[in-house]
This record gives sequence, C-alpha cells and structure tokens, in this order.
Amino acid sequence: MPTDAVVLALNSGSSSLKYGLYAVESGVPASLLSGTIETADAHGSFFDAVATALSKVSAPAPTVIGHRIVHGGPHRSEHCVIDDAVMADLETACAFAPLHGPASLALIRMAQARYPGVPQVACFDTAFHAGMPEVARTLPIPLAYRADGLRRYGFHGLSCESIIRQMGDDVPQRLVIAHLGNGASITAVENGRSIDTSMGLTPSGGVMMATRTGDLDPGVLLHLLREKAMSTEALATMIDHGSGMTGVSGLSGDMRRLRAANGADINADLAIRMFERSVCKQVAAMAASLGGIDMLVLTGGIGEHDAATVQSIRTGLAWLPGLRVNMIASQEDDQIARHASLLAPPTAGRSQAGT
Repeated sequence: MPTDAVVLALNSGSSSLKYGLYAVESGVPASLLSGTIETADAHGSFFDAVATALSKVSAPAPTVIGHRIVHGGPHRSEHCVIDDAVMADLETACAFAPLHGPASLALIRMAQARYPGVPQVACFDTAFHAGMPEVARTLPIPLAYRADGLRRYGFHGLSCESIIRQMGDDVPQRLVIAHLGNGASITAVENGRSIDTSMGLTPSGGVMMATRTGDLDPGVLLHLLREKAMSTEALATMIDHGSGMTGVSGLSGDMRRLRAANGADINADLAIRMFERSVCKQVAAMAASLGGIDMLVLTGGIGEHDAATVQSIRTGLAWLPGLRVNMIASQEDDQIARHASLLAPPTAGRSQAGT
C-alpha cells in the first residue's frame, strides 16, 4: 500500500479512549480501523486491545502516532512532534487540565514503550484558539497572575478544525460551532479563525456539561471552602465529576438516560432544560462577539444525534434573524491523522517499528 504514513490516532477524552488507524496518501487519510474503549481505567490494556484489532484485519503497523492533547499550557500553541522538551511542557500543563493531562501523558509513555522509534505527534485542542484577540483571551484577574499563563485557552479545537475543513469554501464569515458531548463548548469563528470561545483556563468552564459545572459564580466555591470546609480535592471532584447534568438530575449526565427518564423524573427534565438553556445563552454570547451570526453548526455526540436537543436549540434561538443551523459530524481523529502525517519526519512512512 503506497502511503505517506500509517497513522494511529489516539483520542483520550474524559470518559473514553478512541483510536483510529489511517493510511495517509497525498495528505488525505483513509480510515482502516477505528474503535472506542469507554473507560479511562483501560489505559493499561489499551495497546493490547489495539494490537488484537489490527491483527484481525491484517492492518499495517503504525508509522506515526498522533495524540489528541487537550491542553498545551502556556508554552505550546502549535501541533508538534513530541520530544523531551515537549513532554516537560506537557507535565507543566497538567496543572491547567488535571482531568485530561495525566492520562494523556501516560498514554504517550505507553505508546513510546510499545512502538519504540515511531514518531509521536501532539495535536493540541488549544492550538485552534491560540490567535484569539486579547479582549477574548484575557481573564479579569490581576496582571501578576495572568503573567503565569492564566488566560482563556479554549478547547475542542481539533473538532472545530475538522468542521471548517469539511465546509471548505462554504465557511460563512460569522460561524458559531457548538461541540456538544460529554464536554461541551461554543466557539465564535470569524473568517475561519477562532475569536472567542466559552471554555476558559480549563475545560471545566462555559456551558453546563454532563458532569462539569460550566461557568459558576466564584462565590459558590468560596462558600463551600469556608462554610463547608470542603477540601480542594473534594471541590475539584465536585466541579468536574459530580455536577452538570449529573448533579442536577441525581441520575446521570448521559443525555440518553435523561431523555428516557424525562416526564417521570422532574430532576432529569430540569437538567435537560438547563443544558439547553446554557447552550443557547453561550451561542448568543458568541453572536455578540461576532457582531451577528450567519450559521450555527452543532456537532459532538449530542449535537449530532439528539434530535430533541437540536430542536430545542433551534426554538431557543429562533429570535436570531436568518439563522441557519447545520449538523456536521466532528472528525477529530481524521484531523489528528492529517497533522501527524504532515509533522512526522519523512522517514516515518518507511518505519516498521511496533510490528
């Protein structure tokens, strides 16, 4: 098979591990195999599962491995080949994304051990937002703290990149992309570039999510620390794992389960309505940043598959004149394969390490 590279794209999220094997020819990836492991606890056996899947279809060994990295931290704003300096920066960035960073680092190290000599590429979700204007990226905190890298970074950048690539010449001047899944964020895109986004320093802010609070009055956190003597560890767990639709419903953050309970469980109904309202408010905020909106694209697990949520968002934003709403599938893994094949050394396509 004549290819530029065979890329194993690894997408480590907060609730799943996804992988895809791609043969890339002339910069265009063709999917050979894909799969998902639903629990982060499976990191230890992840590559055994991948190897088994590859052997069943006689797939070629990867010549390049691309990783989705949620947070690049203050020192990494472009996709890059992973070396010792990059690993050191990723260690530092874990302070900004403790929900995702350590798991991604562990996966990189396991990939290096499993496929020695095969180039590894870091694809940053934050890279797409690196050029946001100062008014969007600056947090309203003292300058001394901002100097330490505390700013709005933005996330789901690979998803946004994939949407814009799929739209090609049809990208409108004022586009809002709503990535709605276990994690959710809303991004304002002007002439193909991110100019504002709902998530901030970490992936915990912005829209109410499956288990994350989204934006929250800081006074709530201070109250819990002062009056409830909550530890920072317990507070972090509450913010990222025990809140959002899970916290409100007391049932689940999975929209499918909430829909199944809707009508019989008032808290499930409330959680759904709060999520839908949160999305609409953030879309309106991004329209303000753009000075109007030509198109809203819904993507991610909920945005692509939950018709009731899509209809509710359409209804909630019907006051916006001439709004077009499209559903486009996110292709994060495909985007990883494209970046990895371009950034890997030219000799990567001839390597057979890991067989």
